[in-house]
Amino acid sequence: MKNMKIIDSHVHIYPDKIAERASASISGFYDIPVKYNGTVSKLLEICKRTGIVKCVACSVATAPEQVGIINDYMSKAAEESGGFFICLAALHPAMSELEIESELIRAESLNLRGIKLHPDFQKFRIDDPAVFKIYERAEGRLPILFHTGDKRYNFSNPERLANVLRRFPKLTAIGAHFGGWSEWGDCGCLADFENLCVDTSSSLYELSSGSANKLISMYGEERVMFGTDYPMWDADGELEFIEKLNLSGRAKELILYGNAARLYGLEEN
Repeated sequence: MKNMKIIDSHVHIYPDKIAERASASISGFYDIPVKYNGTVSKLLEICKRTGIVKCVACSVATAPEQVGIINDYMSKAAEESGGFFICLAALHPAMSELEIESELIRAESLNLRGIKLHPDFQKFRIDDPAVFKIYERAEGRLPILFHTGDKRYNFSNPERLANVLRRFPKLTAIGAHFGGWSEWGDCGCLADFENLCVDTSSSLYELSSGSANKLISMYGEERVMFGTDYPMWDADGELEFIEKLNLSGRAKELILYGNAARLYGLEEN
């Protein structure tokens, strides 16, 4: 994208020693080939080539004991990148209320800028009252990036996210994959929630340009953020798809940079 700054608002990063194994695990879960090996060095190479100036990075804790380790790694990655990575904290629903609050305080001290939850990996329903202990503490404090949608299961479909947004109107939520991976036709129930943004990650490979335009129009150009879901997809191809959409220059600027910059409190220079 000529003369446009770009934030990739959805990437996964891992320590080098586990990156390839983690990437292969994602590929196996979704039965989709993963484009890259998941290393930070490869991601930085891609960003330099494509003009991406920052990435919002996350990782998922599949067990409570992984949370502290992941958050330490994410904080270190943010620091060592000189702010190139805007890193999110991991949490797990099996943590106690005290553990959640303690880790949120620690995450804030580590300059982690949000929370990542993946109901399908972590095996919980987004709208299960047992998880409200996380939303209650995050509301008005840190945004939550949710993996949303998977027609094979019933953990993260759009209606479940809508239930949470009704219950927690001050919670800032990001619905990955346009709010419903593989369930894009059911995302209409999310259209009117002002406390929800969505990202384009792991969607453009499956959507037609017409379908993508309709989803962007439904949510509004100020609620959609560009994301690649690295290591899943090729940033060059994702950006080319966005370039060809029937969008104004302002809409492209918001989707590629402005909306994420606003959400994460970045200066727009």
